[in-house]
Amino acid sequence: MSETLAFGTVDTVLGRLLVGETETGVVSLSFSDTPAARARVVKAARLPVVDAPARTAPALAALRDYFAGDLKTFELPIDWRLVSDVQRQVLTTLYETVPYGRVLTYGELGERSGTGVHAQVIGQVMGSNPIPLIVPCHRVVAANGLGGYSGGSGVEVKRWLLMMEGSLPATLDWDITLPP
Repeated sequence: MSETLAFGTVDTVLGRLLVGETETGVVSLSFSDTPAARARVVKAARLPVVDAPARTAPALAALRDYFAGDLKTFELPIDWRLVSDVQRQVLTTLYETVPYGRVLTYGELGERSGTGVHAQVIGQVMGSNPIPLIVPCHRVVAANGLGGYSGGSGVEVKRWLLMMEGSLPATLDWDITLPP
């Protein structure tokens, strides 16, 4: 049997998230469930789509638990097929070594990953991460501030996630139940 792609969705405070999963593991996470988002993943993965809710159920449950504050570590299998070797090395290092509630700079991640690439390149890798939240690119910050974030509605989502995880002090008006 050839490999296939299954989609599942989960409603969160940040909106409906779309998860793509192969038999190998999670291959994508999108901040919106649109036909265009699904088409991008299908085109990139080059796999037929199947209806397999049991396949995506663990990832969807983990995301629910994460947003409820009950999950600190994602331990999901990852399918890295949508990234280059350098991206995989950087993103694997991030996934395996930067825990909930911690941040590091783009430069520190470059050093830690052993790729020898400049902080700006690490930023580009974070911006192209096909599995945000699960592979926590929001935990990578600039040496002089938050840096950018291409997920959801942008850097305010990053700020909200870091406050939720306790990496940034919450503002006086911050509310975990309200999206940024």
